Amino acid sequence: MTEKWYYTSPTTSEWTTTITSAKKDGDTYIITLSETAFYPEGGGQPCDNGVIAGIPVLEVFEKNEEVYHRLPSLPAASTVRCQIDMARRLDHTQQHSGQHLLSAVCIELFDAHTVGFHMGSEVVTIDLNVPSLSEEALTAIENRANELIYANIPVETYYVTKEEARQLPFRKLPKIEGNIRVVEIKGIDVSACCGTHVSRTGEIGMIKLLKAERHRGMTRLSFVCGKRALTDYQLSHRIATAVSQQLGTNRDMLLDVLGKWEAEKKELQKQLEQYKEILFAIEAENAAQQAKQEQVVMRVYKQYTLKDIQTIANMIANRYEKTAVLATALEQRIVIVKAPSLSLHIGKWLKEMLSLSSGKGGGNERQAQAVFPSEEEMQKFLRLLQDDIKKVSACD
Repeated sequence: MTEKWYYTSPTTSEWTTTITSAKKDGDTYIITLSETAFYPEGGGQPCDNGVIAGIPVLEVFEKNEEVYHRLPSLPAASTVRCQIDMARRLDHTQQHSGQHLLSAVCIELFDAHTVGFHMGSEVVTIDLNVPSLSEEALTAIENRANELIYANIPVETYYVTKEEARQLPFRKLPKIEGNIRVVEIKGIDVSACCGTHVSRTGEIGMIKLLKAERHRGMTRLSFVCGKRALTDYQLSHRIATAVSQQLGTNRDMLLDVLGKWEAEKKELQKQLEQYKEILFAIEAENAAQQAKQEQVVMRVYKQYTLKDIQTIANMIANRYEKTAVLATALEQRIVIVKAPSLSLHIGKWLKEMLSLSSGKGGGNERQAQAVFPSEEEMQKFLRLLQDDIKKVSACD
């Protein structure tokens, strides 16, 4: 059985040991070692990375209390030098210990219990059995958690029997047979856990809450600890500084400036819509007049979107009682809005015509639209429509 140094000697990052077994598994190999400091995936914590005899470790997992290491190839000798990616180990340790502390604080302040935990590569989340938390509550949780980090409280790990476990104030009583590994933040939290942890809360560095969102009737809290929190702050600081400089203000005034910009944007958008309404009305009038005695107006626009040509088409049909067949080269789409006097079901008719092309679409009795894979296909379909719709309109 492998000696598990990740528990007994958690600071060990390099060592020499012996391969005790090896077997091929698909395109990879699985080996066991006499001693290992590689932490296997478990308890919500990802496994360690590193190398064995210079070969990258792809996966570390535990089964029946034995630790297995997956490699892309076998080492040349049975005696191997091992090295752990300690930056990754420290990151996982800070996140895991931070989660224990944060979960304890949520219970302490708001009786919000953790019922789910996930350590991602960028963000850690816990699911709390409360429907929501206010901004004031989140600030209180973050402040209290960091106060306990600054207090540099001892964190101890030890084993107890199931009988002894009943005497401990566990946050959640574990359902484990045999000896139970306990992680205790003195006076703050007692939890059963198989993960790696700091020796004092100060090693967590800091905790930064990122987001609280409703998830399946509960609250999912996203956060980062330690180096991740520092990296997040550095990025946020760079962005805030760059935006402040761009807007000619300081960080404290950013929200005020952005609020004014948002108000100005809404006003400009309102004015733009008014001007577009005038422009489209003029375009609809010109298109209807140029069609003269024709009952159908057909046009292709290069500058307008689908939404724009829908507005123009409705103006042509409603104000000038002509059927509008308008296309946008920007989006390779066609819109048809029929004249009030035309009895043809436009949606069904367009569907039938589309069977002769590569376009797709449909609509209702009054209007319809279609989309094409290219402008060329759209233009081909318009030529196909031109004679047919004029015949239908003339006969109606």
